[in-house]
Amino acid sequence: MKRKSFLRSIGIASGAVVSAPLLAATNSLNPKSYNSLNRARGGCVLIPSESPGPFPLDLSENSFFFRQDIREDRQGTLMFQKIRIVGLENCQPMPDVRVNIWCCDNDGNYSGYGGEEGQTYMRGYQITDDNGEVDFTMIFPGWYPGRVVHMHFQVFVSTSYSAVSQYTWPHAAAVEIANANPTDYTHGPDPMVPESDFAFTDGYENQLATCEWSEEAQAYVSVLEVVVEGAGVSGVGYLENEASKVFSLGQITPNPVSSSSTLSLNLLVPSDVQLSIHSISGAKINKRSLGSLSEGDHLLNLDFDNLNLSSGSYVLQLDITSNGRTHHDLRRFVIS
Repeated sequence: MKRKSFLRSIGIASGAVVSAPLLAATNSLNPKSYNSLNRARGGCVLIPSESPGPFPLDLSENSFFFRQDIREDRQGTLMFQKIRIVGLENCQPMPDVRVNIWCCDNDGNYSGYGGEEGQTYMRGYQITDDNGEVDFTMIFPGWYPGRVVHMHFQVFVSTSYSAVSQYTWPHAAAVEIANANPTDYTHGPDPMVPESDFAFTDGYENQLATCEWSEEAQAYVSVLEVVVEGAGVSGVGYLENEASKVFSLGQITPNPVSSSSTLSLNLLVPSDVQLSIHSISGAKINKRSLGSLSEGDHLLNLDFDNLNLSSGSYVLQLDITSNGRTHHDLRRFVIS
């Protein structure tokens, strides 16, 4: 397959957080393996574009898929997956971009297709943190005829640009997992190697995630660094340009938050403003109207004490409505 330019399409963003088990698992990784990502798992080399495959489903407008744990009822070997998004132009992390992932289950089936219509397992999306990272809890996928074990993903840099690709894991690890868990992987170990898969025949050095067992987490931990076009910042598309005619949003300060913070908002036209806070699972923790605000600068006081939020990361979203049209922006914050 040609290493062609990435597809350009429409997308939106949502939120993410690192869970305690995943953080512990990642910390238990061999430091040499984790630190080698810049050299062996991207290293500021543009990841090849691949087909989204026959089973992408549209995750863009479905808030149900805003989640970290994508397993649902699927049985298989537990895996914690970390993906880091880096901009090609300056090799810096890209915060606040959305990452969709989807793959088959342990038996090689995709939710939403064939006999699995109406099912939603093994699909989800998150938004990158300040280090450009998202984390997912999943099972190691199975395989199906003609394809090696693999994962699909899509990075929404802005509403005008997204990157679509696939990655795989070391073949020896896939074989080891299947052989060690025959009741979960009833088809046996993957008979293919990446070199024989059409998606990876032109090389897959930058599409090979790590796969290491963590005794502490009692799970496999996988890390992949993905380099996409950009300069380590979110791109600008049509919707961003339209929103900039109505408002601009500052940063939550301070962040991390102990009890309260402020957020600066500049309105170019009078607008109705709503604020909502979301958990990692996509649950809406709080939503309130700030009423109709006048044109000009506003400093929003954010008092989180009354919400009884536990330590961790959250997503704050503002909905700005003016002249019958609603625009959105979000900020990720941490409760210390």
